[in-house]
Amino acid sequence: MVREGVRRLLLDAGGIDIDEAASGQQALELSARERYDVVILDLNLEGLGGFELLSRLLKDARQRIIVFSMHGEPLYAARAMRLGAKGYVSKSAAADELVAAVRRVADGGTYVERELANQLASGVIARGGDPLQQLTTREIEILRLLGDGRSMSDIAAALRVSYKTVANTCSIMKSKLGLERTADLIRMSLELLRR
Repeated sequence: MVREGVRRLLLDAGGIDIDEAASGQQALELSARERYDVVILDLNLEGLGGFELLSRLLKDARQRIIVFSMHGEPLYAARAMRLGAKGYVSKSAAADELVAAVRRVADGGTYVERELANQLASGVIARGGDPLQQLTTREIEILRLLGDGRSMSDIAAALRVSYKTVANTCSIMKSKLGLERTADLIRMSLELLRR
């Protein structure tokens, strides 16, 4: 349903041709065959985790990617931009923000939706940095899935890795963040999602 709405919005804006991918694997296949002016990437595509998919797509340095996500928190926008995305728009933003992002990124610029840009600027000033910057893309993805209420077994299946890999990654994250229990990781993820 969201894809159809985005398709209509962009077609109505004019001058935009569109291809669609229903899964992370399909997105990788399309990007290997075609050269796009702009890719709009939903972090919640089936299969690969969103940040993992973003990293893989960005192995082609010419890719200009706008992340379009249900996550309207500064943490996700900052992480996406650090990984190399050229834009970030949450699904709660006004429709004109996505069109503006596509046009700006297609012209070689960058774009972060207005509300998120304000939150990012005020957060960096207030905190003097983000303690989660020390986490890898995979660790952030696992943290997000923990916050979504997924079990370690569910996360392992979703990311196509072993349970032991997820458990070890959680241990590494706890060490990096100075936490003792997995419950503390879940709490941290929930607090970040509420920001």
